[in-house]
Amino acid sequence: MSQEQPQRSPEPVKYGDVFNVSGQLASQPISPQDAATLQAAETAVYGQIIKGGPAAVLQSAADFNERSGVVGHDDITGAVRDRGVTVAEANIGGYRVVTEAVGGQVVGQYGLPVDMQIDQSKSTSVGDAVTIGEALEATALSAGNKPVDKSDVAAIQAAEVRATGLGHIVPGGVGAEAQSTAAYNMQTTRDEDKTTLADVLTDASEKLVGDKPVTREDAEGVIHAEVRNKDDLSTNPGGVAAVVAAAARLNQK
Repeated sequence: MSQEQPQRSPEPVKYGDVFNVSGQLASQPISPQDAATLQAAETAVYGQIIKGGPAAVLQSAADFNERSGVVGHDDITGAVRDRGVTVAEANIGGYRVVTEAVGGQVVGQYGLPVDMQIDQSKSTSVGDAVTIGEALEATALSAGNKPVDKSDVAAIQAAEVRATGLGHIVPGGVGAEAQSTAAYNMQTTRDEDKTTLADVLTDASEKLVGDKPVTREDAEGVIHAEVRNKDDLSTNPGGVAAVVAAAARLNQK
């Protein structure tokens, strides 16, 4: 009588599996907060996540690893936590070449269309800080299709209060818009008819009466607001709390 073989856990996708990196980084599983950090950096510099770029690759690998149970949603690789990520542009012979690095090792180098505008003032390679408004706009890209719910409202309002420093949400501001949107969604049956984060957070910086660079304290406040308004007490993948936390880590570097 044959014995049933125990199922083996799936092998995680490591940095060395998808990027030409070496040393300890090559053997590290790609974690969700690694992807969130590089997504925030790309969005801060380009205004969007580059399709098929390093951040998109990290997100796909991190999603697989999280589904497989080999990493947790809030996990971050030591190299990203300690050395951060960078996005830098160089003009070589009139051609725009962008280099992205994780933990000091290059994970992507490619050319960009000449008509794609890069905000040089936001280049993470020179250490400029990501603001709360920019982090909210990044969420419109990383989780833009998600219908707005009460956890999103809480996180957006917490972010707005910290951005403006007023101690309350602003009538007609992004927090108030999120709240009315969530109320509408609760009365709407079909997901395709619901208002999404992209609808609310695109151009979030313009909807804020004030803005500031994201700090660790800002991130902790936004995370607490989002988690306490979710039944499973977790953050939303790629949501407001995750992106604000990633922006705070970038700013610390």
